[in-house]
Amino acid sequence: MSTFGDSYSRLAAAQKGHARGAPAYSVYVNRRIGRVMAAAAHQWGITPDGATGISALHTFGALVLLVVGPAQWWTGCLVALLLVLGYAWDSADGQLARLRGGGSLAGEWLDHFVDAFKTASLHLCVLVALWWHTDLRDTLWLIVPLAYCVIAVVTFFGMLLNDLLKGKKGVDSTHARGGGTALRSTILLPTDFGLLCLVFVLWGFPPAFLTVYTLLMIANGVFLAAAAVKWHREIRALEVAAP
Repeated sequence: MSTFGDSYSRLAAAQKGHARGAPAYSVYVNRRIGRVMAAAAHQWGITPDGATGISALHTFGALVLLVVGPAQWWTGCLVALLLVLGYAWDSADGQLARLRGGGSLAGEWLDHFVDAFKTASLHLCVLVALWWHTDLRDTLWLIVPLAYCVIAVVTFFGMLLNDLLKGKKGVDSTHARGGGTALRSTILLPTDFGLLCLVFVLWGFPPAFLTVYTLLMIANGVFLAAAAVKWHREIRALEVAAP
């Protein structure tokens, strides 16, 4: 029977280059935490779908706490911790699948389904929590989480659609492995979901939270605008190249 060390070593040896669009926290922090969790889950007999479920429970717990809890520092720290753990388990499920010999289409669907729920829900929960627990009710600040939600959902859908259409033409997807660099990952850090998770430690201080949160929203909006132009050009190029 393999030990935790054996499982961890196998995962470390099997790591692929990170995706071209993978930002720094996801590559250098979240993947490594997920590797530890995947090795532990393998010892505990947890399946990849089980790891996805654990990720969903952590994320859902964070969203519930954000909405029902007061806007205090301890609430923000707990929300950040739960989101970070949920994100780490989201990385662990894929690594665990590789450790067990490969994933499944159903597992990939479940993973994307949970990601879609997380992407669509988080900023709407921020909106409700700001309206409910702070003095920002009926102010223009509430537009920020609405705009962030639109940006996040469109970005997520755009990436999936781009990968799907490229796959139909037999072309490497947007998230093809081995094309990322440390500089690129660092530049893309503002788009990292892991960084967004950490911002919630400021939740007990609404002005500071909203300042950083708004800057991240703007950065993600700029990224989406630039990425949309690039993705459209790539898809049109595939049409031109098609026989």
